[in-house]
Amino acid sequence: MQAEYDSNNIFARILRGELPCFKIYEDADNIAFLDIMPQSDGHALVVPKEPAVDFFGLSEAGAAAAIRATQRVARGVREAFQPDGVVITQFNGAAAGQTVPHIHFHIVPRYADQTLRGHAREKQSMDVLRQHADRVIAALAKLPA
Repeated sequence: MQAEYDSNNIFARILRGELPCFKIYEDADNIAFLDIMPQSDGHALVVPKEPAVDFFGLSEAGAAAAIRATQRVARGVREAFQPDGVVITQFNGAAAGQTVPHIHFHIVPRYADQTLRGHAREKQSMDVLRQHADRVIAALAKLPA
């Protein structure tokens, strides 16, 4: 059963420019920005512009574009932060951990010597997020198109 899309969810509002974000990437189909409550330094979100609650409501073309964007942004995050690994996740439904009812992908750098912070628990300093966004933007600019 597909949930009805709420056009006033926080990501829809960010997509419309009604709320700010630390944008690191945008193409015709997706936007990527830093999570303001990151589980680790460099935690980014890739959000398709298509209005879909979850993966199951996303069109095939939207899913393909989202995967391409997620791969590109993950490469930029990896280059900028040099983590030991990168977790890429996508949650479908509250029972699976989805907290915003708009399809999105998490890119979470993992560091061998650090425990992840809780999901959606603690806001990061805006100054730190700006610095992290600048690092990812610079790294993305170096990647081939």
